[in-house]
Amino acid sequence: MECSASLLHYKAGMLLSGVGDALGYRNQLWEYNESGPAIHKELEELGGLKSITAELPDWPVSDDTVLHLATAEGLATGKEGEELYHEVASRYVEGMKDMEGRKPGPSSILGVSQLRPGCEGGYRVAYNPDGTGCGAAMRSMCIGFRYPRPEQLSSLVAVAVETGRMTHPHPTGFLGAVASALFTAYAVQRRPMASWGVGLVKEACPVAWEFVKGRGSAVEECERDWGYFEEKWQWYLDLRGLSTGTGPVIWPDQYGPAERDVAYKSFSLSGWAGRSGHDAPMIALDALLGAGSDWEELMSRAGFHGGDSDSTAVIACCCWGLLHGLEGVPEGNYKNLEYRARLENSAENLYNLSH
Repeated sequence: MECSASLLHYKAGMLLSGVGDALGYRNQLWEYNESGPAIHKELEELGGLKSITAELPDWPVSDDTVLHLATAEGLATGKEGEELYHEVASRYVEGMKDMEGRKPGPSSILGVSQLRPGCEGGYRVAYNPDGTGCGAAMRSMCIGFRYPRPEQLSSLVAVAVETGRMTHPHPTGFLGAVASALFTAYAVQRRPMASWGVGLVKEACPVAWEFVKGRGSAVEECERDWGYFEEKWQWYLDLRGLSTGTGPVIWPDQYGPAERDVAYKSFSLSGWAGRSGHDAPMIALDALLGAGSDWEELMSRAGFHGGDSDSTAVIACCCWGLLHGLEGVPEGNYKNLEYRARLENSAENLYNLSH
C-alpha cells in the first residue's frame, strides 16, 4: 500500500464502490437473499468472482451508486455551504428519475419528494422518526474525497450531516453519512484502521452534535434520538477489542459466511443487517479489518451476506480502492461497469479540488 492516496487511488475508490454495489446487488437477487452461504454457493456456480463481468443487463448498479454519483458530482462543482446543499438536493431529485430496477429505499423516496432545491430552506425535510436507514451512508463516501485532511473534519461533518438529512433526518440515518465520509477520509490519510471506529465515536460524533445544535433544525428530536448510534458503535468497538483504537482485533474462532450472517444481524437495528445508518458502515469496517488487501475476501465479507449486501459493499469497496487501488481485482469486475466514466471523472474532479 502506497503511503498516500494518488489520483489512481481516488479513481479506484469511486469505481470499486460501484463494483461492490453491482456485485452485492446482482440485479436484486443478492440484496434480498437472506443467506450468505446460499449466495456463496451461487457465486461458486458462476465460477467465482474472477468469472464475473459486471455489466448491463445482468449487473446494474443500484440506487446506492446513482445517489453516490449525485453527491460526488454536486461536490465536484466546487460549491460550498448553502449553494452546495441546494446543488446536491437538485441532483438527488434528478437521480430519483433514474431508479428503474434499482430499488431505492422508502426514506430516500420520501425525503427526495420533499426537497425544493432553489427555494429558501428547500434542502431541509421534516423530521422523520423512521429515517434510520442506510440511504445517507451509502451515498456519502465521496465527501471524504473532498475533505480528506484532519483539519477539514468540521467541513466533512457539516456536509455529511446536511446532505444526509435531506432524506434521513434521524441521527441513526445521517450519522451513517458521517461515518462513510469519515472512513474514506481516514483511508486517504492512511490512518491506522484499528482507530477508525474510535475516531467516529470520540472525534466526529461530538463535532456533529455541536453542528446540529448550531444549525437549530430539529434539535430536540435529534437530542432525543441521538444515543443509539454512539452506543451501538461503542458496543461494536468493545466486541472487537478496539475501544482504545489500537487493537489487535478480537475475532470469533469461527467466522465464515454462516457465522457472519448471525454476527451482522446482532449489529442491526431490527434484524436486517446493514439496513441502517449505523450498521452499514459497521459491517463495511468489519469486512475491511478482516480482509486486508484481499479483494475476494473483502467481497465475501462485505458483499455476499444475508443482509443489505450492496449497501455494505459500496462503502467497504470505496475505502478499499482508496487503500489498494485495483490491485488483485479481476478486470471483468470493473471494465464495463455501468457509469464507470462518471465514477472516474467525479473522482478526478474531487482529487483536483482537494489536492
